[in-house]
Amino acid sequence: MSFQAYLDNIEDKTGLTPREFITLAQEKGFDAPSTKTGVIVDWLKADFDIGRGHAIALVHVIKNGDKIDPRHVGTGTAHNDASDTLWLDGKKTRPA
Repeated sequence: MSFQAYLDNIEDKTGLTPREFITLAQEKGFDAPSTKTGVIVDWLKADFDIGRGHAIALVHVIKNGDKIDPRHVGTGTAHNDASDTLWLDGKKTRPA
């Protein structure tokens, strides 16, 4: 599953876009560099019933924004993405 697919699945489950999760995390102070991954994962599980793998994808965008490592782009592997830039504003607004 691509990184973008993880984010799309989270949106399907919760109705929230990745950008909305970033805003919620900022409101809680979870975007601070010192915030441990486990704290964010626990919050996502408790408040949104998001599993660990999907939560880790959100942790990445909360802490690092929309860029992913280029080694995951165009590889044709299970975790292949078409671009090194993730779309965070929802599936309905993603350019074709």
